[in-house]
Amino acid sequence: MKVHLLQIPQGETLHLEGEEDPSRLDLQEAGATAVSPLSYSLDVGVSEGGLFATGRLAIRVRMQCVVCLEDTEKEIIADPFSMQVELTGREQIDLTPFVREDIHLLLPPYPRCDTGAACSAAGAQGSGRQAPERGAPAWDALDKLKT
Repeated sequence: MKVHLLQIPQGETLHLEGEEDPSRLDLQEAGATAVSPLSYSLDVGVSEGGLFATGRLAIRVRMQCVVCLEDTEKEIIADPFSMQVELTGREQIDLTPFVREDIHLLLPPYPRCDTGAACSAAGAQGSGRQAPERGAPAWDALDKLKT
């Protein structure tokens, strides 16, 4: 996502809106796969020797739940998104590194398909595992701690 400085009106902002191919976001590094393009709505301007951008970013990703190991989809939204970079005489500024950083920071480090206890119960049943019953040998060591 590149911005040409000459496109920005003097003393004003340029509104950019659209979708980008998510392949440059390197989501696979974080264990995620994009299932939608990156959508953006940004206002870009120049102020005091720097380029700034503010607005909204959104992308839908697929990640594996750490509890039940099933794929789950999450909507990742950076709203508000903001960044600023110093101008160093370049006519074109690439916003991709800043967008990538914000999206990566919003990805859940331990994704779950459900934020409640339902995921744990569904995961144990859905994967063929059963939680040990009280009094089963797996609990013997813990039961001895009570006495």
